[in-house]
Amino acid sequence: ILPPKEKPKDEIEEMVLRLQKEAEVKPYERMNLKELKEAEDDFDEADRKAVEMYRQQRLQEWKCLQRRQKYGELREISGQQYVKEVTNAPEDVWVIIHLYRTSIPMCLLVNEHLSQLARKFPEAKFVKAIVNSCIEDYHDTCLPTILVYKSGEIKGRFIGVAECGGIYLKVEELEWKLAEVGAIETDLEENPKRKL
Repeated sequence: ILPPKEKPKDEIEEMVLRLQKEAEVKPYERMNLKELKEAEDDFDEADRKAVEMYRQQRLQEWKCLQRRQKYGELREISGQQYVKEVTNAPEDVWVIIHLYRTSIPMCLLVNEHLSQLARKFPEAKFVKAIVNSCIEDYHDTCLPTILVYKSGEIKGRFIGVAECGGIYLKVEELEWKLAEVGAIETDLEENPKRKL
């Protein structure tokens, strides 16, 4: 078998120069916005296209982040707002609502945990409502009640202390429960609830 034909020296040097040029970091990549604006007149067409592509990419990233981080807090709603805020929420948004009573310690614990989870998962909508404003004569033994909605339908429910995780509920356990119904994407690898 014949050895491969050697490339002419000029062709190799040309290839090396081209690769070096491609690997070269453009000075505008290290510039801030003001410097970019001042240097814009010196850009050739390739530079202008690269800067415009970079601007578009950053704008898309920012818009995506804004869309994802729309919520980020546990908001109080009234019974009158329930349909608008929960049932008629955008179809691609998971809504977690906690029906509670301030006189029940477990409800206060769940509110605290949901507050933390709302900050951790700002793409999901976390709301709470005093139970009497939504449902008349709702029995205290059914509290706390957490309902999980998507596209106007209930996808999960946790009714009462036991279903919500017990009086020693940890925030990670509640995170796991919400992830199991699909409301959030957790990085927990296994259920943190201790097996007895």
